[in-house]
Amino acid sequence: MAKSKFEQSLIDGAHQKLQSLIGNWKGTTKTWFEKDVLADESLSEAKITAILGNRFISFDYQGSLEGKAFEGKMIIGFDIPYQRFTISWIDSFHMGTQIMLSSGEATSNGFSVVGEYGSPEYGEQLWGWRTTLEIINADEIILTAYNVSPEGEEAKATETIYKRK
Repeated sequence: MAKSKFEQSLIDGAHQKLQSLIGNWKGTTKTWFEKDVLADESLSEAKITAILGNRFISFDYQGSLEGKAFEGKMIIGFDIPYQRFTISWIDSFHMGTQIMLSSGEATSNGFSVVGEYGSPEYGEQLWGWRTTLEIINADEIILTAYNVSPEGEEAKATETIYKRK
């Protein structure tokens, strides 16, 4: 009997790539508020688990920014019909009470997704937020996020280099 597209993806596709990330990770996060001006560097820890029958992974992390503790969660999946990675992201610093939804393409060693954020109190124009995940090897990943102005200019906002614990 032929395998379903999901079963095949777990064997040698995007879902297998996501499952390879399961485990405990420790790293260093760098944060920029202004282009090319490093504002903070601090330790970060993450736990990645499989959820909903290996359809998604939950990426739970904690760290600090300018001495204040924060935590976050990403639910990451691969949308087989549309062939896109998808993420929902919440955290106690950047997102406030919002949930960012992002989607995007596979890269040679991970993915790149884009979402939008904003607030009516700061104007109606939304900013973009591009997140990339690079799988360097089985024990190292790099999670990088870029602010994207309404005009399309990108500036690195955060970068965490994680190593498997």
